[in-house]
Amino acid sequence: MAALSDLLPVAAVRLDVPAADWREAIRIAGALLTETGATTGTYTAEMIRNAEENGPYFVIAPGLAFAHARPSPAVLRTGLSWVRLERPVEFGHAANDPVHLVVALAAETSGAHTTAMAALAQLLADPGTARTLQEAADPEALHTVLAGAAGERQGERARSGPAVHKILTVCGNGVGTSLFLKNTLEQVLDRWGWSRHVTVEATDTISARGKAAEAVAILTSREIAGTLGEVGVPVTVVEDFTSGPEVDRALRALYDV
Repeated sequence: MAALSDLLPVAAVRLDVPAADWREAIRIAGALLTETGATTGTYTAEMIRNAEENGPYFVIAPGLAFAHARPSPAVLRTGLSWVRLERPVEFGHAANDPVHLVVALAAETSGAHTTAMAALAQLLADPGTARTLQEAADPEALHTVLAGAAGERQGERARSGPAVHKILTVCGNGVGTSLFLKNTLEQVLDRWGWSRHVTVEATDTISARGKAAEAVAILTSREIAGTLGEVGVPVTVVEDFTSGPEVDRALRALYDV
C-alpha cells in the first residue's frame, strides 16, 4: 500500500492560492493532479460534477473539503493534491463552511489508497498536527510533516475474532470521505475496547442500500442521508468526519450507553 507522502508529492502542494469560488478551488486542485501525472484534465470536470450532483458532502470538517470523483479512465494513477486557499470560499455546507483547505483525491480503485487515507485522517484529527499543516511556510515544510513517522499508518487493524455488528460509513463514491469517517469510528471503537465486536465498512450510496440489511447502522453526511431513503437501519448524520467526540456521541446514542 502506498504511503501518504508517496501519493502527495511536493509538486502537488500549493499554498495561499486565490480562488473566486468553490469551482475554481477544485479546478486548481484538479490541475495539480494532472500536472503531477495522476489524472487527465477530464477528472477535474468529474469532481465538479460530483459536487453539483451530490452536494457538498465532501466538506468533511470545518474548513476542509476532500474533493474526489469515482475511479474512471481519467485516473492514471492514485494520487493526491493539496491546496491551501488565500481566502476561504463557500461550498454550501451548512456546518463546515467556509473552506480554506482543498485536498483532492484521484483513486484508481476503491481500496488501494485506504492506508494513506487513514494516515491523513489521523493527521487532520490531531489539533496540533492540523495546526502545523495549516501554518506550513512552504510545500516542502508541509510535505515533511506528512512524511513523518507519526503520520504513516502501516497495515490494517488486527482483530482477535469475528465481529458481531457492522456499521456502514457512506459517501457518494465510497473512495474518499467515507474512509475518513471509517477511520474516526474505528479509533473510537478502539478506545471503547469494542473493535472485536464491531466492524466498519466504507461504501457508496448505491451499495449502502443493498448492504444495509447486514448492518446495525449507517453513519454519513447530511447530504447523503437525504438521498438514501428508507434503508431499514438507523442513519446518523455526522458533521465533522474527523471529530472523535462527535462520533463518540453518535455511537453512544446508537447503543444507548
